[in-house]
Amino acid sequence: MNFEDLKLAPAIVKAVREQGYETPTAIQAQAIPVVLDGHDLLGGAQTGTGKTAAFVLPILHKLSMAHSAQNKFGGTGIRALVLTPTRELAAQVEESVQTYGKFLQLTSTVIFGGVGMSPQISRVKKGVDILVATPGRLLDLLGQGVLDLGQVQILVLDEADRMLDMGFIHDVKKVLAVVPKEKQSLLFSATFSDEIRDLASTLLKNPQSVQVTPRNTTVQRITQTIHPVGRGKKKALLAHIIQQHNWSQVLVFTRTKFGANNVAEFLTKNGIDALALHGNKSQGARTQALSGFKSGEIRALVATDIAARGIDIDDLPHVVNYDIPNVSEDYVHRIGRTGRAGADGAAVSLVCLDEEGFMQDIERYTKQNIEVVLVDGFGPEAGERAEPIAMGRQTIWGGAGKAPGRDVMMAAAKAARSEMMERVRDNRGGNGGGGRSGGGRGNGQGAGNGARGGPGGGGNFQGNRNGGMGGGNQQPRHASQGQPDPLRGGGNVQPRNTA
Repeated sequence: MNFEDLKLAPAIVKAVREQGYETPTAIQAQAIPVVLDGHDLLGGAQTGTGKTAAFVLPILHKLSMAHSAQNKFGGTGIRALVLTPTRELAAQVEESVQTYGKFLQLTSTVIFGGVGMSPQISRVKKGVDILVATPGRLLDLLGQGVLDLGQVQILVLDEADRMLDMGFIHDVKKVLAVVPKEKQSLLFSATFSDEIRDLASTLLKNPQSVQVTPRNTTVQRITQTIHPVGRGKKKALLAHIIQQHNWSQVLVFTRTKFGANNVAEFLTKNGIDALALHGNKSQGARTQALSGFKSGEIRALVATDIAARGIDIDDLPHVVNYDIPNVSEDYVHRIGRTGRAGADGAAVSLVCLDEEGFMQDIERYTKQNIEVVLVDGFGPEAGERAEPIAMGRQTIWGGAGKAPGRDVMMAAAKAARSEMMERVRDNRGGNGGGGRSGGGRGNGQGAGNGARGGPGGGGNFQGNRNGGMGGGNQQPRHASQGQPDPLRGGGNVQPRNTA
């Protein structure tokens, strides 16, 4: 099948071919005919499947074949509205609209928070055919009476699962209340929780469903590796890997905003150009970081999960899980940033004893055994034990086996709060937000000595296949050596990561 077979306008096919695409991806081949036929759509697709073009191309076709509308201000009426969870993703979608619609007489714009409203107000009052927006800024402009959505014919909710994760469900419902009831609605999500299905039942009318990959599937072209690491050695190991392999472009995921800052600062001090990307950064700083990363000026972009939504690089070669996500679905989202558009990719996970339970959950969720490779000099110290992990005001257990008692968890929380206050005092004193370069966590998650004494001994990578925590001295296995696989055993369902 090629794009002509999808009955798209020649001008659209020409623009697609200019980008080097000859055949549609699975989601495009299945979704585009559904949208062209006017059906509502429930689409399931991971990052990197060509999902954006799956709705942008048919929207461009349909609008180009119909007459424009007029808004109440006398300008062009908005006929297609695309909602996205993040500023970066909104900008990526708008870029796709511009790229594939370059030979059409259609107009579009994007609005999101973090930048001035005045230029956005001017553009939306003048009117466009296609508006891409984040929910918050859209409601801001609606509240000021400068935005007319009365002519919307097509509504798209992109990455709806992340909208719910980020707390936008009420904003989305407010938008649904002001757009016309008679419209075509498209909902795309990588996962389908009960909340997503409830939203779909409210929004969609007799939808057709398209799902190209199961939600727990990882891309086959991605080489995945686990490196066991001592708690205080993660930053050094990350720098070592980047320098040893001469990686020129790597996306690094951390659990917290402080962790992103801390890791980026460490890499920069060690000769690796790096920047942090998270929600506390201004829009200008975020745009600059993404631009520098895409151009190759920045070798390492260190990001939180939410901030990384919308990073769209076809040939990103490397992803590193500096902190292991406590929600297995997030692992799939993260490594899906590489191995895209038929390219090969590599995903590396730096797993300390505190995170072995998370990694076990991920392996069960994705139904795979990931190769474990110990890098000499960076493994856990003899006698090192798993400790609770502090995430903001939460303290969670990510080690293998049963969580320690309440007293241990409370001690960890107290130590984490003390460390947090110390960092605040350091920042006020002009010392920056750097972490402790010794045995500290580097991401602001040190649990303190009071957290020691959890179950087990030397760590699960030195235990047995069933996830035992005995303090054995066996080295971690390489998958190719056929040694017993230590990454098996119990794991806990944990709270979702913060930004």
